[in-house]
Amino acid sequence: MWLYLLAFLGGVLTIVSPCILPVLPLVFSRADQPFRRSGLPLLLGMAGTFALVASVATYAGGWIVQANQIGRWIAMAVFAVFGLALLFPKVAQYLTFPLVRLGARVEGSAGPEAPGVGRSVLLGVSTGLLWAPCAGPILGLILAGAALEGPSTRTTLLLLAFSAGAALSLALALMAGGRVFALMKRSLAAEVWIRRGLGVAVLVGVIAIGLGWDTGILRRISLASTSGIEQSLVDRIRPATAGASQAPASAPKEMALANEGSFPGLDGAEGWLNSPPLTAAGLKGKVVLIDFWTYSCINCLRAIPYVEAWAQKYKDDGLVVIGVHTPEFAFEKDPANVRKAIGDLKISYPVAIDSRYAIWNAFHNQYWPAHYFVDAEGTIRYHHFGEGHYDESEMVIQQLLRERNEGLKASGLVQINASGSQAAPDFSNVRSPETYLGYLRQRNYASMESVARDRPQTYTGPVQLSTNQWGLAGSWSVGGEQASLVKAPGKVVFRFHARDLHLVLGPGADGKPIRFKVRIDGATPGPDHGADVDEAGTGVVTEYRLYQLVRQKGAIQDRTFEIEFLDPGVQAFAFTFG
Repeated sequence: MWLYLLAFLGGVLTIVSPCILPVLPLVFSRADQPFRRSGLPLLLGMAGTFALVASVATYAGGWIVQANQIGRWIAMAVFAVFGLALLFPKVAQYLTFPLVRLGARVEGSAGPEAPGVGRSVLLGVSTGLLWAPCAGPILGLILAGAALEGPSTRTTLLLLAFSAGAALSLALALMAGGRVFALMKRSLAAEVWIRRGLGVAVLVGVIAIGLGWDTGILRRISLASTSGIEQSLVDRIRPATAGASQAPASAPKEMALANEGSFPGLDGAEGWLNSPPLTAAGLKGKVVLIDFWTYSCINCLRAIPYVEAWAQKYKDDGLVVIGVHTPEFAFEKDPANVRKAIGDLKISYPVAIDSRYAIWNAFHNQYWPAHYFVDAEGTIRYHHFGEGHYDESEMVIQQLLRERNEGLKASGLVQINASGSQAAPDFSNVRSPETYLGYLRQRNYASMESVARDRPQTYTGPVQLSTNQWGLAGSWSVGGEQASLVKAPGKVVFRFHARDLHLVLGPGADGKPIRFKVRIDGATPGPDHGADVDEAGTGVVTEYRLYQLVRQKGAIQDRTFEIEFLDPGVQAFAFTFG
Protein backbone atom coordinates (compact mmCIF):
# COMPACT_ATOMS: atom_id res chain seq x y z
CA MET A 1 0.00 0.00 0.00
CA TRP A 2 2.81 2.39 0.83
CA LEU A 3 4.36 1.93 -2.60
CA TYR A 4 1.07 2.79 -4.31
CA LEU A 5 0.82 5.94 -2.19
CA LEU A 6 4.40 6.79 -3.11
CA ALA A 7 3.61 6.34 -6.81
CA PHE A 8 0.52 8.53 -6.47
CA LEU A 9 2.49 11.30 -4.73
CA GLY A 10 5.16 11.09 -7.42
CA GLY A 11 2.46 11.70 -10.02
CA VAL A 12 1.05 14.66 -8.07
CA LEU A 13 4.51 16.25 -8.02
CA THR A 14 4.74 16.20 -11.82
CA ILE A 15 2.77 19.47 -11.95
CA VAL A 16 5.96 21.29 -10.92
CA SER A 17 8.26 19.07 -12.96
CA PRO A 18 9.84 20.53 -16.12
CA CYS A 19 8.75 17.58 -18.24
CA ILE A 20 5.07 18.48 -17.77
CA LEU A 21 5.55 21.87 -19.45
CA PRO A 22 5.12 20.77 -23.10
CA VAL A 23 1.71 19.14 -22.47
CA LEU A 24 0.30 21.95 -20.28
CA PRO A 25 -0.88 23.98 -23.32
CA LEU A 26 -2.63 20.86 -24.64
CA VAL A 27 -4.47 20.42 -21.35
CA PHE A 28 -5.29 24.09 -20.80
CA SER A 29 -6.63 24.41 -24.33
CA ARG A 30 -9.85 22.94 -22.82
CA ALA A 31 -9.98 25.40 -19.91
CA ASP A 32 -12.96 27.20 -21.45
CA GLN A 33 -15.04 24.01 -21.60
CA PRO A 34 -17.14 22.32 -18.85
CA PHE A 35 -14.79 20.24 -16.72
CA ARG A 36 -16.97 17.12 -16.53
CA ARG A 37 -17.48 16.82 -20.27
CA SER A 38 -14.12 18.13 -21.42
CA GLY A 39 -11.31 18.43 -18.87
CA LEU A 40 -12.08 15.25 -16.91
CA PRO A 41 -12.34 12.92 -19.95
CA LEU A 42 -9.16 14.46 -21.35
CA LEU A 43 -7.22 13.78 -18.15
CA LEU A 44 -8.64 10.26 -17.84
CA GLY A 45 -7.61 9.53 -21.42
CA MET A 46 -4.15 10.93 -20.78
CA ALA A 47 -3.61 8.97 -17.54
CA GLY A 48 -4.97 5.71 -18.94
CA THR A 49 -2.96 5.93 -22.16
CA PHE A 50 0.30 6.68 -20.37
CA ALA A 51 -0.20 3.78 -17.93
CA LEU A 52 -1.18 1.42 -20.77
CA VAL A 53 1.75 2.32 -23.03
CA ALA A 54 4.26 2.19 -20.17
CA SER A 55 2.88 -1.18 -19.01
CA VAL A 56 2.92 -2.70 -22.50
CA ALA A 57 6.49 -1.47 -22.90
CA THR A 58 7.58 -3.58 -19.92
CA TYR A 59 6.13 -6.66 -21.64
CA ALA A 60 6.89 -6.05 -25.26
CA GLY A 61 10.49 -4.87 -25.20
CA GLY A 62 12.18 -2.75 -27.84
CA TRP A 63 9.57 -2.92 -30.59
CA ILE A 64 7.03 -1.02 -28.52
CA VAL A 65 9.42 1.92 -28.37
CA GLN A 66 9.19 2.24 -32.14
CA ALA A 67 5.42 1.77 -32.07
CA ASN A 68 5.07 4.43 -29.41
CA GLN A 69 7.19 6.83 -31.50
CA ILE A 70 4.71 6.39 -34.36
CA GLY A 71 1.87 7.08 -31.95
CA ARG A 72 3.67 10.22 -30.73
CA TRP A 73 4.01 11.56 -34.28
CA ILE A 74 0.34 10.87 -34.99
CA ALA A 75 -0.60 12.60 -31.74
CA MET A 76 1.57 15.58 -32.63
CA ALA A 77 -0.13 15.83 -36.01
CA VAL A 78 -3.54 15.83 -34.32
CA PHE A 79 -2.51 18.56 -31.92
CA ALA A 80 -0.86 20.61 -34.66
CA VAL A 81 -4.14 20.63 -36.56
CA PHE A 82 -5.98 21.38 -33.33
CA GLY A 83 -3.69 24.35 -32.66
CA LEU A 84 -4.25 25.68 -36.18
CA ALA A 85 -7.99 25.31 -35.70
CA LEU A 86 -7.76 27.40 -32.53
CA LEU A 87 -5.82 30.07 -34.40
CA PHE A 88 -7.92 30.04 -37.58
CA PRO A 89 -11.35 28.47 -36.86
CA LYS A 90 -12.89 29.83 -40.08
CA VAL A 91 -10.12 28.34 -42.17
CA ALA A 92 -10.55 25.01 -40.38
CA GLN A 93 -14.21 24.86 -41.44
CA TYR A 94 -13.39 25.00 -45.17
CA LEU A 95 -10.19 23.00 -45.48
CA THR A 96 -10.81 19.56 -46.90
CA PHE A 97 -7.53 17.93 -45.91
CA PRO A 98 -8.50 14.97 -43.65
CA LEU A 99 -6.26 15.87 -40.76
CA VAL A 100 -7.52 19.44 -40.73
CA ARG A 101 -11.08 18.17 -40.68
CA LEU A 102 -10.13 15.90 -37.81
CA GLY A 103 -8.57 18.84 -36.01
CA ALA A 104 -11.68 20.95 -36.50
CA ARG A 105 -13.90 18.15 -35.19
CA VAL A 106 -11.62 17.54 -32.19
CA GLU A 107 -11.52 21.25 -31.45
CA GLY A 108 -15.31 21.23 -31.42
CA SER A 109 -15.83 24.76 -32.71
CA ALA A 110 -18.07 23.89 -35.63
CA GLY A 111 -21.23 24.34 -33.63
CA PRO A 112 -22.59 25.82 -30.42
CA GLU A 113 -23.29 22.44 -28.83
CA ALA A 114 -21.53 21.34 -25.66
CA PRO A 115 -18.17 19.66 -26.25
CA GLY A 116 -18.33 15.94 -26.76
CA VAL A 117 -16.83 13.56 -24.23
CA GLY A 118 -15.40 11.44 -27.05
CA ARG A 119 -13.49 14.37 -28.51
CA SER A 120 -11.98 15.15 -25.13
CA VAL A 121 -10.99 11.51 -24.60
CA LEU A 122 -9.31 11.54 -28.03
CA LEU A 123 -7.30 14.58 -27.01
CA GLY A 124 -6.43 12.86 -23.75
CA VAL A 125 -5.22 9.75 -25.57
CA SER A 126 -3.05 11.94 -27.80
CA THR A 127 -1.67 13.77 -24.77
CA GLY A 128 -0.88 10.45 -23.08
CA LEU A 129 1.11 9.38 -26.16
CA LEU A 130 3.04 12.65 -26.11
CA TRP A 131 3.74 12.82 -22.40
CA ALA A 132 7.22 11.64 -21.37
CA PRO A 133 7.47 12.35 -17.63
CA CYS A 134 10.90 12.88 -16.10
CA ALA A 135 12.15 9.57 -14.70
CA GLY A 136 12.73 10.86 -11.19
CA PRO A 137 13.41 8.62 -8.20
CA ILE A 138 9.78 7.50 -7.84
CA LEU A 139 9.02 6.69 -11.48
CA GLY A 140 12.51 5.19 -11.77
CA LEU A 141 11.71 2.95 -8.80
CA ILE A 142 8.56 1.65 -10.51
CA LEU A 143 10.29 1.02 -13.84
CA ALA A 144 13.27 -0.58 -12.08
CA GLY A 145 10.94 -3.02 -10.34
CA ALA A 146 9.45 -4.00 -13.69
CA ALA A 147 12.92 -4.45 -15.16
CA LEU A 148 14.18 -6.55 -12.26
CA GLU A 149 11.19 -8.74 -11.39
CA GLY A 150 9.49 -8.76 -14.76
CA PRO A 151 6.24 -7.09 -15.80
CA SER A 152 3.23 -7.72 -13.61
CA THR A 153 -0.21 -6.50 -12.64
CA ARG A 154 1.43 -4.63 -9.76
CA THR A 155 3.58 -2.65 -12.22
CA THR A 156 0.48 -1.63 -14.16
CA LEU A 157 -1.34 -0.60 -10.98
CA LEU A 158 1.68 1.42 -9.83
CA LEU A 159 1.81 3.21 -13.18
CA LEU A 160 -1.93 3.88 -12.92
CA ALA A 161 -1.39 5.33 -9.42
CA PHE A 162 1.39 7.54 -10.78
CA SER A 163 -0.71 8.78 -13.70
CA ALA A 164 -3.74 9.27 -11.42
CA GLY A 165 -1.66 11.54 -9.21
CA ALA A 166 -0.56 13.54 -12.25
CA ALA A 167 -4.19 13.76 -13.45
CA LEU A 168 -5.33 15.01 -10.04
CA SER A 169 -2.80 17.84 -9.91
CA LEU A 170 -3.60 18.80 -13.50
CA ALA A 171 -7.33 18.68 -12.74
CA LEU A 172 -6.94 21.11 -9.85
CA ALA A 173 -4.89 23.42 -12.02
CA LEU A 174 -7.37 23.09 -14.90
CA MET A 175 -10.36 23.93 -12.70
CA ALA A 176 -8.54 26.95 -11.33
CA GLY A 177 -7.54 27.93 -14.85
CA GLY A 178 -11.13 27.54 -16.02
CA ARG A 179 -12.33 30.11 -13.50
CA VAL A 180 -9.66 32.56 -14.63
CA PHE A 181 -10.56 31.86 -18.22
CA ALA A 182 -14.26 32.55 -17.54
CA LEU A 183 -13.45 35.91 -15.98
CA MET A 184 -11.32 36.92 -18.96
CA LYS A 185 -13.96 35.79 -21.49
CA ARG A 186 -16.45 38.50 -20.59
CA SER A 187 -15.60 40.41 -23.72
CA LEU A 188 -15.63 38.85 -27.18
CA ALA A 189 -12.27 40.40 -28.04
CA ALA A 190 -10.71 38.80 -25.00
CA GLU A 191 -12.10 35.40 -26.00
CA VAL A 192 -10.65 35.68 -29.50
CA TRP A 193 -7.21 36.57 -28.20
CA ILE A 194 -7.37 33.84 -25.57
CA ARG A 195 -8.22 31.28 -28.26
CA ARG A 196 -5.36 32.51 -30.42
CA GLY A 197 -2.99 32.48 -27.47
CA LEU A 198 -3.98 28.90 -26.68
CA GLY A 199 -3.49 27.95 -30.32
CA VAL A 200 0.02 29.39 -30.29
CA ALA A 201 0.74 27.64 -26.98
CA VAL A 202 -0.45 24.29 -28.38
CA LEU A 203 1.74 24.67 -31.47
CA VAL A 204 4.75 25.63 -29.34
CA GLY A 205 4.10 22.57 -27.18
CA VAL A 206 4.02 20.31 -30.25
CA ILE A 207 7.28 21.83 -31.53
CA ALA A 208 8.91 21.40 -28.11
CA ILE A 209 7.94 17.73 -28.00
CA GLY A 210 9.01 17.16 -31.59
CA LEU A 211 12.46 18.63 -30.91
CA GLY A 212 12.91 16.67 -27.69
CA TRP A 213 12.80 19.73 -25.42
CA ASP A 214 10.37 17.89 -23.16
CA THR A 215 13.13 15.56 -21.95
CA GLY A 216 16.24 17.57 -22.75
CA ILE A 217 16.61 21.33 -22.49
CA LEU A 218 13.51 21.89 -20.35
CA ARG A 219 14.84 19.52 -17.73
CA ARG A 220 17.92 21.71 -17.29
CA ILE A 221 16.41 25.21 -17.53
CA SER A 222 13.35 24.61 -15.37
CA LEU A 223 13.24 26.54 -12.11
CA ALA A 224 11.26 23.76 -10.44
CA SER A 225 12.63 20.31 -9.71
CA THR A 226 10.99 17.55 -7.71
CA SER A 227 13.94 15.15 -7.52
CA GLY A 228 14.90 16.18 -4.00
CA ILE A 229 11.34 15.88 -2.72
CA GLU A 230 10.83 12.54 -4.47
CA GLN A 231 14.11 11.12 -3.16
CA SER A 232 13.12 12.16 0.37
CA LEU A 233 9.82 10.30 -0.01
CA VAL A 234 11.57 7.24 -1.42
CA ASP A 235 14.10 7.22 1.41
CA ARG A 236 11.31 7.39 4.00
CA ILE A 237 9.24 4.58 2.51
CA ARG A 238 11.87 2.43 0.77
CA PRO A 239 12.86 0.16 3.71
CA ALA A 240 9.42 -1.40 3.66
CA THR A 241 8.73 -1.40 -0.04
CA ALA A 242 11.53 -1.08 -2.55
CA GLY A 243 14.73 -2.70 -3.72
CA ALA A 244 18.07 -1.04 -3.02
CA SER A 245 21.73 -1.78 -2.59
CA GLN A 246 21.72 -0.41 0.93
CA ALA A 247 19.08 -0.18 3.63
CA PRO A 248 19.06 0.64 7.31
CA ALA A 249 19.47 -2.28 9.64
CA SER A 250 17.21 -3.19 12.52
CA ALA A 251 19.69 -4.77 14.92
CA PRO A 252 18.20 -6.98 17.62
CA LYS A 253 17.81 -5.51 21.07
CA GLU A 254 19.55 -7.68 23.64
CA MET A 255 19.38 -10.52 21.11
CA ALA A 256 15.61 -10.82 21.51
CA LEU A 257 15.06 -12.60 18.21
CA ALA A 258 11.54 -12.69 16.83
CA ASN A 259 9.62 -15.24 14.78
CA GLU A 260 9.65 -13.78 11.24
CA GLY A 261 7.93 -16.70 9.54
CA SER A 262 8.84 -20.09 8.16
CA PHE A 263 11.77 -20.73 5.86
CA PRO A 264 10.07 -20.72 2.41
CA GLY A 265 12.62 -23.08 0.89
CA LEU A 266 14.82 -22.94 -2.17
CA ASP A 267 12.53 -24.23 -4.91
CA GLY A 268 12.92 -22.61 -8.30
CA ALA A 269 16.70 -22.38 -8.43
CA GLU A 270 17.96 -22.80 -12.01
CA GLY A 271 21.15 -24.46 -10.84
CA TRP A 272 23.59 -24.86 -7.99
CA LEU A 273 27.29 -24.11 -7.69
CA ASN A 274 29.65 -25.57 -5.06
CA SER A 275 26.92 -28.00 -3.98
CA PRO A 276 24.15 -30.34 -5.14
CA PRO A 277 20.65 -28.87 -4.79
CA LEU A 278 19.63 -28.13 -1.20
CA THR A 279 16.10 -28.22 0.23
CA ALA A 280 14.40 -26.87 3.32
CA ALA A 281 13.67 -30.41 4.51
CA GLY A 282 17.29 -31.44 4.09
CA LEU A 283 18.48 -28.41 6.06
CA LYS A 284 16.24 -29.11 9.07
CA GLY A 285 18.32 -29.18 12.21
CA LYS A 286 20.90 -26.77 10.77
CA VAL A 287 21.21 -23.03 11.31
CA VAL A 288 20.99 -21.45 7.85
CA LEU A 289 22.19 -18.08 6.60
CA ILE A 290 20.66 -17.05 3.28
CA ASP A 291 22.65 -14.33 1.48
CA PHE A 292 20.92 -12.65 -1.49
CA TRP A 293 23.60 -11.11 -3.70
CA THR A 294 24.60 -10.35 -7.25
CA TYR A 295 28.17 -10.20 -8.43
CA SER A 296 28.28 -6.64 -9.83
CA CYS A 297 26.77 -5.10 -6.66
CA ILE A 298 29.46 -3.23 -4.72
CA ASN A 299 27.58 -3.59 -1.42
CA CYS A 300 27.37 -7.35 -1.95
CA LEU A 301 31.06 -7.56 -2.81
CA ARG A 302 32.04 -5.80 0.41
CA ALA A 303 29.86 -8.14 2.50
CA ILE A 304 31.12 -11.39 0.94
CA PRO A 305 34.40 -11.61 2.93
CA TYR A 306 32.37 -11.64 6.16
CA VAL A 307 29.90 -14.22 4.84
CA GLU A 308 32.75 -16.46 3.69
CA ALA A 309 34.50 -16.08 7.06
CA TRP A 310 31.32 -17.08 8.91
CA ALA A 311 30.87 -20.10 6.64
CA GLN A 312 34.38 -21.31 7.43
CA LYS A 313 34.32 -20.52 11.17
CA TYR A 314 30.98 -22.13 12.01
CA LYS A 315 30.59 -24.92 9.43
CA ASP A 316 31.49 -27.59 12.01
CA ASP A 317 29.08 -26.07 14.56
CA GLY A 318 25.97 -26.52 12.44
CA LEU A 319 25.88 -23.41 10.24
CA VAL A 320 25.07 -23.69 6.52
CA VAL A 321 25.62 -20.56 4.44
CA ILE A 322 23.76 -20.39 1.12
CA GLY A 323 24.30 -17.63 -1.39
CA VAL A 324 21.30 -16.89 -3.60
CA HIS A 325 22.55 -15.14 -6.74
CA THR A 326 19.66 -13.03 -8.03
CA PRO A 327 20.79 -10.86 -10.97
CA GLU A 328 20.30 -7.14 -11.36
CA PHE A 329 21.52 -6.91 -14.97
CA ALA A 330 20.95 -9.28 -17.89
CA PHE A 331 24.61 -10.35 -18.13
CA GLU A 332 24.42 -11.63 -14.54
CA LYS A 333 21.94 -14.29 -15.66
CA ASP A 334 24.69 -16.17 -17.52
CA PRO A 335 25.71 -19.13 -15.31
CA ALA A 336 29.24 -19.02 -16.76
CA ASN A 337 29.63 -15.41 -15.58
CA VAL A 338 28.36 -16.34 -12.12
CA ARG A 339 30.67 -19.37 -11.95
CA LYS A 340 33.70 -17.23 -12.82
CA ALA A 341 32.71 -14.57 -10.27
CA ILE A 342 32.45 -17.23 -7.55
CA GLY A 343 35.94 -18.43 -8.41
CA ASP A 344 37.38 -14.89 -8.49
CA LEU A 345 35.77 -14.06 -5.14
CA LYS A 346 36.90 -17.39 -3.61
CA ILE A 347 33.40 -18.28 -2.43
CA SER A 348 33.33 -21.81 -1.02
CA TYR A 349 29.74 -22.10 0.24
CA PRO A 350 26.77 -23.30 -1.90
CA VAL A 351 25.27 -20.81 -4.33
CA ALA A 352 21.80 -21.12 -5.87
CA ILE A 353 21.30 -19.47 -9.27
CA ASP A 354 18.03 -17.54 -8.99
CA SER A 355 17.84 -15.80 -12.37
CA ARG A 356 14.03 -16.02 -12.49
CA TYR A 357 13.64 -14.49 -9.01
CA ALA A 358 11.82 -17.57 -7.69
CA ILE A 359 13.62 -17.66 -4.33
CA TRP A 360 13.75 -13.85 -4.15
CA ASN A 361 9.97 -13.66 -4.49
CA ALA A 362 9.41 -16.54 -2.05
CA PHE A 363 11.23 -14.50 0.59
CA HIS A 364 9.48 -11.28 -0.54
CA ASN A 365 12.97 -9.83 -0.67
CA GLN A 366 13.74 -6.34 -1.99
CA TYR A 367 17.44 -5.78 -1.30
CA TRP A 368 21.02 -6.56 -2.31
CA PRO A 369 22.61 -7.76 -0.12
CA ALA A 370 20.01 -9.27 2.21
CA HIS A 371 20.76 -11.76 4.98
CA TYR A 372 18.09 -14.03 6.48
CA PHE A 373 18.95 -16.10 9.56
CA VAL A 374 17.02 -19.37 9.95
CA ASP A 375 17.09 -21.42 13.15
CA ALA A 376 17.37 -25.20 13.42
CA GLU A 377 13.57 -25.54 13.49
CA GLY A 378 13.18 -23.82 10.10
CA THR A 379 12.00 -20.42 11.39
CA ILE A 380 13.40 -17.11 10.17
CA ARG A 381 14.53 -15.34 13.33
CA TYR A 382 16.35 -12.26 12.05
CA HIS A 383 17.21 -10.39 8.88
CA HIS A 384 19.60 -7.63 7.86
CA PHE A 385 19.44 -5.55 4.69
CA GLY A 386 22.51 -3.88 3.20
CA GLU A 387 26.12 -4.07 4.25
CA GLY A 388 27.49 -3.30 7.69
CA HIS A 389 26.42 -4.35 11.22
CA TYR A 390 28.56 -7.46 10.83
CA ASP A 391 29.16 -7.86 14.56
CA GLU A 392 25.43 -8.01 15.27
CA SER A 393 24.92 -10.52 12.47
CA GLU A 394 27.64 -12.81 13.80
CA MET A 395 26.18 -12.57 17.30
CA VAL A 396 22.85 -13.75 15.85
CA ILE A 397 24.63 -16.75 14.30
CA GLN A 398 26.20 -17.59 17.62
CA GLN A 399 22.91 -17.32 19.47
CA LEU A 400 21.06 -19.56 17.02
CA LEU A 401 23.87 -22.11 17.21
CA ARG A 402 23.68 -22.06 21.02
CA GLU A 403 19.92 -22.63 20.80
CA ARG A 404 20.71 -25.68 18.69
CA ASN A 405 23.52 -26.88 20.98
CA GLU A 406 23.68 -25.50 24.50
CA GLY A 407 27.22 -26.77 24.90
CA LEU A 408 28.56 -24.61 22.07
CA LYS A 409 31.23 -22.19 23.21
CA ALA A 410 31.52 -19.81 20.31
CA SER A 411 33.39 -16.65 21.20
CA GLY A 412 35.03 -13.78 19.45
CA LEU A 413 34.11 -12.17 16.14
CA VAL A 414 35.80 -12.44 12.76
CA GLN A 415 38.13 -9.64 11.74
CA ILE A 416 38.27 -8.81 8.04
CA ASN A 417 40.82 -6.68 6.22
CA ALA A 418 39.69 -6.83 2.61
CA SER A 419 41.38 -5.08 -0.30
CA GLY A 420 40.41 -3.72 -3.69
CA SER A 421 36.70 -3.28 -4.34
CA GLN A 422 35.89 -5.43 -1.30
CA ALA A 423 37.59 -3.03 1.12
CA ALA A 424 35.34 -1.28 3.63
CA PRO A 425 33.87 2.00 2.30
CA ASP A 426 34.46 5.46 3.71
CA PHE A 427 30.79 6.28 4.28
CA SER A 428 31.62 9.59 5.98
CA ASN A 429 32.76 10.91 2.60
CA VAL A 430 30.26 9.24 0.27
CA ARG A 431 28.02 11.98 -1.11
CA SER A 432 27.39 10.49 -4.53
CA PRO A 433 24.54 8.00 -5.07
CA GLU A 434 24.45 4.85 -7.14
CA THR A 435 23.76 6.13 -10.66
CA TYR A 436 22.45 4.11 -13.62
CA LEU A 437 23.24 4.94 -17.24
CA GLY A 438 20.28 3.05 -18.73
CA TYR A 439 17.15 5.12 -19.24
CA LEU A 440 14.94 3.00 -16.97
CA ARG A 441 16.61 4.31 -13.80
CA GLN A 442 18.52 7.25 -15.14
CA ARG A 443 18.87 10.49 -13.17
CA ASN A 444 21.17 13.52 -13.03
CA TYR A 445 21.96 13.16 -16.75
CA ALA A 446 23.37 16.47 -18.05
CA SER A 447 24.42 16.20 -21.72
CA MET A 448 22.69 18.75 -23.95
CA GLU A 449 20.98 16.14 -26.14
CA SER A 450 17.98 14.31 -24.72
CA VAL A 451 18.42 10.55 -24.52
CA ALA A 452 17.46 8.66 -27.67
CA ARG A 453 16.12 5.36 -26.44
CA ASP A 454 17.48 2.18 -28.01
CA ARG A 455 19.03 3.87 -31.04
CA PRO A 456 22.40 5.46 -31.85
CA GLN A 457 22.87 9.16 -31.29
CA THR A 458 25.82 11.52 -31.03
CA TYR A 459 26.11 13.20 -27.62
CA THR A 460 28.00 16.30 -26.58
CA GLY A 461 29.79 16.21 -23.24
CA PRO A 462 28.57 18.76 -20.67
CA VAL A 463 30.68 21.92 -20.47
CA GLN A 464 30.20 22.16 -16.72
CA LEU A 465 28.88 19.65 -14.22
CA SER A 466 27.37 20.10 -10.79
CA THR A 467 28.06 17.47 -8.15
CA ASN A 468 26.49 14.10 -9.07
CA GLN A 469 25.69 15.13 -12.63
CA TRP A 470 27.03 13.06 -15.50
CA GLY A 471 26.97 12.98 -19.27
CA LEU A 472 27.96 11.19 -22.46
CA ALA A 473 30.18 12.29 -25.34
CA GLY A 474 30.43 10.50 -28.66
CA SER A 475 28.16 8.04 -30.46
CA TRP A 476 26.16 5.95 -27.96
CA SER A 477 23.03 3.82 -27.96
CA VAL A 478 21.26 4.07 -24.59
CA GLY A 479 19.17 1.06 -23.60
CA GLY A 480 17.03 0.37 -20.57
CA GLU A 481 19.96 -1.04 -18.56
CA GLN A 482 23.09 0.36 -20.18
CA ALA A 483 24.75 2.78 -22.57
CA SER A 484 26.63 1.09 -25.45
CA LEU A 485 29.37 2.82 -27.43
CA VAL A 486 28.61 2.67 -31.15
CA LYS A 487 31.79 4.31 -32.48
CA ALA A 488 35.11 4.99 -30.77
CA PRO A 489 36.21 7.12 -29.12
CA GLY A 490 33.49 7.86 -26.59
CA LYS A 491 33.44 9.30 -23.09
CA VAL A 492 31.46 9.22 -19.86
CA VAL A 493 32.01 12.05 -17.36
CA PHE A 494 30.81 12.29 -13.74
CA ARG A 495 31.24 14.94 -11.04
CA PHE A 496 31.48 12.92 -7.82
CA HIS A 497 32.32 13.13 -4.12
CA ALA A 498 33.63 9.88 -2.62
CA ARG A 499 36.86 8.04 -1.91
CA ASP A 500 36.15 5.25 -4.40
CA LEU A 501 34.46 5.27 -7.80
CA HIS A 502 33.35 2.06 -9.49
CA LEU A 503 31.67 1.48 -12.84
CA VAL A 504 29.93 -1.71 -13.99
CA LEU A 505 31.21 -2.43 -17.51
CA GLY A 506 31.11 -5.15 -20.14
CA PRO A 507 32.98 -5.71 -23.43
CA GLY A 508 29.89 -6.00 -25.63
CA ALA A 509 28.48 -8.83 -27.72
CA ASP A 510 31.71 -9.87 -29.44
CA GLY A 511 33.63 -10.07 -26.16
CA LYS A 512 36.68 -8.25 -27.56
CA PRO A 513 38.75 -6.31 -24.99
CA ILE A 514 37.96 -2.60 -24.76
CA ARG A 515 40.80 -0.19 -23.96
CA PHE A 516 40.08 2.87 -21.86
CA LYS A 517 41.77 5.89 -20.30
CA VAL A 518 40.75 7.48 -16.97
CA ARG A 519 41.33 11.10 -15.96
CA ILE A 520 40.54 12.94 -12.74
CA ASP A 521 40.11 16.70 -13.09
CA GLY A 522 41.69 16.41 -16.52
CA ALA A 523 44.88 14.69 -15.33
CA THR A 524 46.07 11.10 -14.97
CA PRO A 525 45.00 9.58 -11.63
CA GLY A 526 48.52 8.84 -10.34
CA PRO A 527 48.30 7.42 -6.81
CA ASP A 528 44.51 7.85 -6.83
CA HIS A 529 44.03 5.08 -9.39
CA GLY A 530 41.71 2.17 -8.63
CA ALA A 531 42.48 -1.54 -8.64
CA ASP A 532 41.57 -1.87 -12.34
CA VAL A 533 43.60 1.14 -13.54
CA ASP A 534 47.31 1.97 -13.49
CA GLU A 535 48.81 5.30 -12.46
CA ALA A 536 48.64 6.52 -16.06
CA GLY A 537 44.89 5.84 -16.04
CA THR A 538 44.94 3.02 -18.60
CA GLY A 539 42.88 -0.13 -18.30
CA VAL A 540 41.03 -2.79 -20.29
CA VAL A 541 37.46 -4.09 -20.09
CA THR A 542 37.69 -7.85 -20.56
CA GLU A 543 34.55 -9.17 -18.86
CA TYR A 544 31.21 -8.12 -17.41
CA ARG A 545 31.81 -6.98 -13.84
CA LEU A 546 32.35 -4.03 -11.53
CA TYR A 547 35.60 -2.13 -12.18
CA GLN A 548 37.25 -0.02 -9.48
CA LEU A 549 38.55 3.05 -11.30
CA VAL A 550 39.34 5.54 -8.51
CA ARG A 551 40.60 5.16 -4.94
CA GLN A 552 41.72 8.51 -3.57
CA LYS A 553 44.59 8.60 -1.10
CA GLY A 554 44.30 12.21 0.09
CA ALA A 555 41.54 14.56 1.21
CA ILE A 556 38.17 13.82 -0.35
CA GLN A 557 36.54 16.61 -2.34
CA ASP A 558 34.40 17.10 -5.44
CA ARG A 559 36.27 15.73 -8.46
CA THR A 560 35.45 15.36 -12.15
CA PHE A 561 35.91 11.82 -13.41
CA GLU A 562 36.30 11.05 -17.10
CA ILE A 563 36.65 7.70 -18.81
CA GLU A 564 37.42 7.57 -22.54
CA PHE A 565 36.90 4.29 -24.39
CA LEU A 566 39.28 3.76 -27.30
CA ASP A 567 37.40 0.84 -28.86
CA PRO A 568 33.69 0.51 -29.75
CA GLY A 569 31.22 -1.90 -28.19
CA VAL A 570 31.68 -1.25 -24.47
CA GLN A 571 28.55 -1.38 -22.31
CA ALA A 572 28.39 0.90 -19.24
CA PHE A 573 25.73 0.09 -16.64
CA ALA A 574 26.05 1.89 -13.30
CA PHE A 575 28.33 4.01 -11.10
CA THR A 576 28.77 3.08 -7.45
CA PHE A 577 30.84 4.73 -4.74
CA GLY A 578 32.58 3.93 -1.48
